[in-house]
Amino acid sequence: MELSSLTARQIFEHAKANPTRRRFGFGKKPMLINIDLQCSYTAVGEFNTAYETDPKQLDYVNQLSDLARQKGLPVTWTYVAYMESGEDCGVWGTRTDTPDSLQNIKVGSRRADFDPRLKIDRVKDIIINKRMASPFHETNLQSLMVWHQCDTVVLTGGSTSGCVRACVVDAISRGYRVIVPEECVADKHESPHFANLYDISVKYGDVIPVADAIAWYEAYQPEAR
Repeated sequence: MELSSLTARQIFEHAKANPTRRRFGFGKKPMLINIDLQCSYTAVGEFNTAYETDPKQLDYVNQLSDLARQKGLPVTWTYVAYMESGEDCGVWGTRTDTPDSLQNIKVGSRRADFDPRLKIDRVKDIIINKRMASPFHETNLQSLMVWHQCDTVVLTGGSTSGCVRACVVDAISRGYRVIVPEECVADKHESPHFANLYDISVKYGDVIPVADAIAWYEAYQPEAR
């Protein structure tokens, strides 16, 4: 094991400035997947489980979502919420049982609500209630990727070290290119956030500036059918 006195942020920044592998790049058609941007994780000051990394994160997510819709590209929003008993959280929900515990995010509760700052088209956008970390686990997301003929996943949301990473690994395992706009993901703590951005960038996907993602969407031209 290589030892280092650098922080996780410094290791990521060094890797970003000195890439050793080429990017996978965007494919022909991406699906934008916005992960768990719900009050439980975004309402800082209201819930102990909430966090913020880039203060403009939700603005960027809205901008990417608007661009995707304008280009006829699919936009997906996920959230976690459980039945009153919490049993659909499975073994994941057995470690603690406090008001802040995962299994106590109940369907229809304030903690389960999407952040009101988000611009969600509840007619056109895909909304998925997921129970586990990856949005691919026991949902119809894979079928929707096939239906929309998508070969790329663009990820926003949180947490970088949890649900975002789980989606990254599941997406590339299914043969999809993975794009993570850096300013669009967040975590509760600095070290796991940057450690996982580093890990994603050198192994599983492209961690890119959100400006690059915005430019790609702006330039995208749908293929004629």
